[in-house]
Amino acid sequence: MTLDVDAVKAFVTIADLRSFTRAAEALGSTQGAISVKLKRLENQIGQRLLERTPRLVRLSAQGAEFLAPARELLAAHDRAIAGLSAARRRFALGIANHVGGAELPTLLTRLHAHDPALTIEVRLEDSRDLLAGFDRGDIDAAIIRREDDRRDGEVLATDQYGWFATPDFVHRAGEPLRLAASSPSCGVLNIATRALAAAGIPWTEAFLGCASFAVADAVAAGLATSVFSCRLAPAGTVEVSKRFGLPALPPSEIVLLSALSDAKSRATLRTLISAFREHHRRPATTASSVPAAAVLGS
Repeated sequence: MTLDVDAVKAFVTIADLRSFTRAAEALGSTQGAISVKLKRLENQIGQRLLERTPRLVRLSAQGAEFLAPARELLAAHDRAIAGLSAARRRFALGIANHVGGAELPTLLTRLHAHDPALTIEVRLEDSRDLLAGFDRGDIDAAIIRREDDRRDGEVLATDQYGWFATPDFVHRAGEPLRLAASSPSCGVLNIATRALAAAGIPWTEAFLGCASFAVADAVAAGLATSVFSCRLAPAGTVEVSKRFGLPALPPSEIVLLSALSDAKSRATLRTLISAFREHHRRPATTASSVPAAAVLGS
């Protein structure tokens, strides 16, 4: 018996994502095509590998037994293909500080599994710095918060933002709201301060940090409040907009920018997009248990 590597890859991808639709997206194929590959594989080995209903996709007992050997087969295949070329490919990826963080391990795992010969270079910076680097050609792809009126890029998700502080943080009406941010030119800070100005709420910079983790630490220490993505607020903080009468903040689109067009690079980008969207779909965790990220630092 000789197994079709593409069919085995379809099975493993469906098993990982628990979805034919998302597996087709990850493989750059169609749901019908990967369904045919899976059916052909099941017929070949004489076993049903997946149990599927309109709402659920899960491994059968035979599928659970086959999953680990299937991964080994794909890994051996990838090593063999990688060994045909001594040259390693380089992929420079920029991820905005306030966008990435929790997703990064998932992205790196998927990229490595997709192409073990890929040298991955990651830059974690503010959105505006990454945008400038992308426009200069320094990086191959960037995942950033959409800036101003720029409309290019593929939308990956939409983030909701809120005002976060420690439960014992004190702000008295009429006093300037103490803010923490990563830089005076921060794009999210500009949105926040415009919203405060429109609401007639005075504010002051209580802390400026050199990186997003420093801002999160300052907020967690009770020095100030700051704007965070609701899914990535730092541990020990709570949303305080209602308590202090702070204005609602508009949602922000997360976009992927890339000018890569060759087939291999496009496949890498599809893997990246699928991994990010899969992670982003997971239920949000409460701020008390989420690692610090996604702060006032565009």
